[in-house]
Amino acid sequence: MNKSPDEARIELRQWRQFLAVAEELHFGRAASRLHMTQPPLTQAIAGLEAALGVRLFDRTKRSVQLTPAGTALLAPVRDVLGRAQVLPAHARAAAAGEAGWLRLAFVSTVGFALLPQWVRAFRQLFPGVRLELIEATGDVQLQALERGDIDAGFMLHSPGFAPPGLARLLIAPEPLVLALPEQHPLAAKSPLALQDVLAEPLVIFPRRIVPSLYDAIFGLYHAAGFSPQVAQEAIQMQTIVNLVSAGLGVAWVPDSVRQFQRSGVSYRGVKVPNGLVLPGCETSLVWTTQQQPPPALDRFVAFLREQLAP
Repeated sequence: MNKSPDEARIELRQWRQFLAVAEELHFGRAASRLHMTQPPLTQAIAGLEAALGVRLFDRTKRSVQLTPAGTALLAPVRDVLGRAQVLPAHARAAAAGEAGWLRLAFVSTVGFALLPQWVRAFRQLFPGVRLELIEATGDVQLQALERGDIDAGFMLHSPGFAPPGLARLLIAPEPLVLALPEQHPLAAKSPLALQDVLAEPLVIFPRRIVPSLYDAIFGLYHAAGFSPQVAQEAIQMQTIVNLVSAGLGVAWVPDSVRQFQRSGVSYRGVKVPNGLVLPGCETSLVWTTQQQPPPALDRFVAFLREQLAP
């Protein structure tokens, strides 16, 4: 239902006047409470009733009583005025990053250990910030950042190859380890030598997901004189590990994936010959510099810096 022009012009001041009269049931006392004289208050209530098209008070020379319509309005008006009273404090908290809405994307490897404890601690410190967590691969996060659908994202990448054009905070560097079926003959050997695993079928993520890390893994094989035999591609690390458990091949995964604790999978370090370098990976929090970040993001970044400080 469309509001009449008079309804649209009703101000909080008029609702405060209504509440004072409704609680005092006396125009003189209500006017004194509002630090005004009685005639303007009487006119204001008459104007409010005219705007609403209903009587709010039954008035006689001796008494003032709420009508049924006035009684029905009493609780909602108290609620509206109570919420309006906290708006200035809420605005100041939002400007300070202590309230608001923060949309964070994350890759699954961050969700194994670090992210849950950070989210729990941040919510305890800043309960006024609503955190929306979205699991997404790096390519999806980049598109979401460009569209403004997320405020920041935890991304996986090869060391030194964070997505360009974005601000970033390095979260954690970590080595790659080899995930292989628990019953595989190589599972009993630790550490493995690179030559032991080069001919094994490989389960890996598509290049578009983490191109820098994909290229680093393929570069290792090529430097050793091999071409990887890709048996299966999968997007999520959990899926990759599940496929390894099923015996489809071996997979290079961040060391943090060990915490996934999938039965039927073993994790082993791999030694490479002199002259070759085993790729590592990094996780970074990234966000766009093309627009002013929400204050809650500044607060979250500061919180993470404290968590990461030695």
